[in-house]
Amino acid sequence: MLPSYKKKVSFFVLFGFSLDFSSLDACAACFFARTLASPKLLCLGKVQINLAFLSTFRNFAGIKADNMKIGIIVAMDKELRQLQKLFSSEQVRVEKCGIGKVNAALGAQRMINEFQPDVIISSGCAGGHGEDIRIQDVVVSTELSYHDVYCGTAIDNTTVYGQVQGCPARFPADPELLHIATNLQLPTSNHQLQIHPGLIVTGDWFVDSKEKMRDIIGKFPEAKAVDMESAAIAHTCYLNKVRFISFRVISDLPLEDTDASMYHDFWNQIADNSFQVTQTFVNWLLSSSLTDNEAAS
Repeated sequence: MLPSYKKKVSFFVLFGFSLDFSSLDACAACFFARTLASPKLLCLGKVQINLAFLSTFRNFAGIKADNMKIGIIVAMDKELRQLQKLFSSEQVRVEKCGIGKVNAALGAQRMINEFQPDVIISSGCAGGHGEDIRIQDVVVSTELSYHDVYCGTAIDNTTVYGQVQGCPARFPADPELLHIATNLQLPTSNHQLQIHPGLIVTGDWFVDSKEKMRDIIGKFPEAKAVDMESAAIAHTCYLNKVRFISFRVISDLPLEDTDASMYHDFWNQIADNSFQVTQTFVNWLLSSSLTDNEAAS
């Protein structure tokens, strides 16, 4: 039998009215929520949200929605323009770091020093990999690694390819953020965008040939996306103990492309509205954190 402690969970359902479960014990609150929202989905605007992950915000207790600060880091001016027009809140800061790992790490550290965000998001474009991956789909990081780092085995024979000595072999995304991200669904007028959780690998190489992509996938066959910044930002967040996740819009499929023509077509034709998932995720965070006194519940 579940303990009869009080739960306070406020969230918006359908047209935005709020339900407060503060007067219900755990059993009653769970029953009421499941009865109301069968089949276990709430509808928030265009986004369906699975009830099962509402509880993940227990670990955000102590960060109220009106106090949460979110930093978003992109590499290029055209990504910056796309995202800046989506956010007007002072709680959200979007900055350009520049292309590549060093710029990404410096940009993340600057963001942390100056803005002190509770969450950092790496956003932008990436090359995709996998039979189920389509252009304009979004890969959300489960883990991140470097595809161009090798520290050898002469000093430490436990270090693997892609690992910086003394750091994890892969930098994990924050599990609560990942749970939320993988339960967002964003219908569009042309097709159903898919959100793919998976490994993102990073290196100082713009992948414009099938040969280079095959080389990377040979070492990381499960990788869903390849970019030039995300793992470096994750590395910086790991050292600073800041929650992190990456959303990468697939702009091209290097194993099916020639001379980056897909990448250029993406920016010329369909880049508008490509950052809806990042926008929806951030708006959800800003409206959904719990109160301070629920931290131990």
